[in-house]
Amino acid sequence: MKSISVKPIALFVAAALAMGACKKNNHNDAPAGGQDARMLADLLNSHAPKFESFTVDGAAGGTITTSKGTKFHVAANAFVTASGQPVTGPVTLSIREILNVSGMILADKATVTSDGRLLESYGEFFVKAAQGSQALGLQRNNDSGIRVQVPARAAANGANKEVPMWSGDTTITLTQYGYNHINQPVTLTSQIAAQKGVAWNQIPSSFAFFNSANGSMDFRLDSLLHWLNCDAIASLPNPKTTVMAYFTNHFNNETASSYGGEQPSMLFFKPKNMNTLVKFYNVIMSAPSGKEGFHSYQASISVGMEGTFLAISAVNGQFYAEQKTVVIGAPAGTDNYTTVSFDLQPVDANGLLTLINSMNSK
Repeated sequence: MKSISVKPIALFVAAALAMGACKKNNHNDAPAGGQDARMLADLLNSHAPKFESFTVDGAAGGTITTSKGTKFHVAANAFVTASGQPVTGPVTLSIREILNVSGMILADKATVTSDGRLLESYGEFFVKAAQGSQALGLQRNNDSGIRVQVPARAAANGANKEVPMWSGDTTITLTQYGYNHINQPVTLTSQIAAQKGVAWNQIPSSFAFFNSANGSMDFRLDSLLHWLNCDAIASLPNPKTTVMAYFTNHFNNETASSYGGEQPSMLFFKPKNMNTLVKFYNVIMSAPSGKEGFHSYQASISVGMEGTFLAISAVNGQFYAEQKTVVIGAPAGTDNYTTVSFDLQPVDANGLLTLINSMNSK
């Protein structure tokens, strides 16, 4: 699902371990998808927020309200076919929305920008429209398009008066360098669809505004078929550190050969009282026993921040997890990182889902 307005994530895979310059340390494979990874992915996907479908008249437009209370005001003559022709008659509008941290975990849609900044979310949305089997787009010259109103509370000191909009993509550009059967250098570039995860990039000159009369964040939806995020950049004045997160047990080493989904080990962090989810993507490389795990983006987590981690693994058909509330400490001595360690314990599927849902209140 690629949006032309978003730069895809670049993943460069070299024959040597020249991975230090990459934002996300991924070895040399697309998603591996072993049995443990598939088991965990199936559990999360089966409970992730689903699409809701509605019918609206293409010529007249109308207003629909999702089960979460979000209103979509569709303008008259808002839709066009792939060839640019206006659409009349019934149109099916399908909406997937994520409004809380548990939904972010289950759908693997963390609220971190593509360059590692934390976002406070007012909602993540994926919208598509169709008439029969024909996918539709939105009129480019229709000033109304689709207006969205997301239930929201006013933030202190008007912090959410004007909130940036972000566009996301789940397509990865994979470039492989190697040699062919006659020892000549070869570069192969292809695109693969990451099954989960997203990179958020700010949409220039696009904002949502808090509507005090309706108690909502209002924005205009002017394109379909890509993730859209209504988020404020978190105000975090303290010095930043890199967090090394050690799984002292039950880390599935297949994680190092996975990218963007179907990972048998995962780590999430929710700052206290923030509708924000950080996923630790970067696998610690060449780790000794007991130090396997993940690290944050470099110098991205605020010293002194209180929050809750959720460490998850699937190993040999068994789920393991630990939920741990911490205050991020300053680096020790001359270190340029802070450490957090996890002692994962066996859980069943229901126990893991309970831990995920409890993250909303942390």
